Amino acid sequence: MDSETALELVKHGVTLLLLDVPQYTLVGVDTQVFSVGPAFKGIKMIPPGTHFVYYSSSTRDGKEFSPIIGFFIDVGPSQVIVRKWDQQEERLVRVSEEEEERYSQAVKNLEFDRQLGPYNLSHYEEWKQLSNYITKSIIERLEPIGGEISVEYEERTVTNIPKTPSEKALEDQPKVDNSAASFGKTQRKGCYYTSIPRVVKCKGISGQELTSLNLDKTQLLETLLTKDYGGSENLLLGELQFAFVAFLMGQSLQAFFQWKSLVSLLFGCTEAPFHTRTQLFTKFIKVIYYQLKYGLQKDRTNETGPALLDNSWLSADSFLHHLCKDFFSLVQDGSVVDGDLLSWTRKFKELLESNLGWEFQQSSGVDGMYFDENDEFAPVVEILGDEAPAV
Repeated sequence: MDSETALELVKHGVTLLLLDVPQYTLVGVDTQVFSVGPAFKGIKMIPPGTHFVYYSSSTRDGKEFSPIIGFFIDVGPSQVIVRKWDQQEERLVRVSEEEEERYSQAVKNLEFDRQLGPYNLSHYEEWKQLSNYITKSIIERLEPIGGEISVEYEERTVTNIPKTPSEKALEDQPKVDNSAASFGKTQRKGCYYTSIPRVVKCKGISGQELTSLNLDKTQLLETLLTKDYGGSENLLLGELQFAFVAFLMGQSLQAFFQWKSLVSLLFGCTEAPFHTRTQLFTKFIKVIYYQLKYGLQKDRTNETGPALLDNSWLSADSFLHHLCKDFFSLVQDGSVVDGDLLSWTRKFKELLESNLGWEFQQSSGVDGMYFDENDEFAPVVEILGDEAPAV
């Protein structure tokens, strides 16, 4: 671009000033990753709005990296975000208000301009597709105390869920030690995600009614939308996007499980997509389409962006394959299906078939759905009292 346009973007764009970051540290903003060199002081020309910033420090030879630490920001035009490297804690920390004001003025005077890497605007549309429902209120609602998201801060509370090799690898990353230097880090907790029950349990109803509620998660979806999201479908979609970004860019295992729970909830609905929540499901399919389209890119390497989704996350026997197979069958067999929902569902199906080689055939089993007896997302059938088993 010409120098005049670039100068306008520098002045009106957001600047991320990162001071004293060690060489070879990986620093990312949205879908872009920078490897810190000796002159690096941050990133300029960032469009105003919501962004995810993340970094991973390295050994002195730049060959081994620590677990990623990331945080969301919501910023306005010409805003300057200042962070400084703390050598003792080995992470970026905030500066005092006085320092922030001084550094912000220096940035606006273009004193750091030659030491700031430009945000690649050609990738901005890609980021918007991954984050268009994430708002400032969603960030404030979900982010952990202190704002930092990292697998090293997460408690290992999920122990009874089968894990793929990639899930286990994330969980097994070394945690910070209990020394005085890392004491502040060990006190940090994970994000405040909405609790999504895997199994619907209700007292005072028959086993057949209970089985029906677990076969179709529509009622659970409605309850959660009213109770936890204030009736806002976009809040739910924002949390879905927040979790995916925190998982893919931030390598957060907690975020992956939340994304998995929300996807399982929505794909577990058989009534809502066609009658009560058609618009929500059209938006949902669009969201997950762009998430997997980005995560499954085959022409991108880890050096130019966050880690790719590999086959161990989304194998042919994964939870997503089972859920998609059943959902595609529902849409295919539906007597009346919304045109936009049908169009995006076909597009999503083609993406999975072309990028993962998945095949989707007509299901069979309970109400046209097949479940393996060990499938963690299979409906739970309970015998209540002397009633006959519901199947």
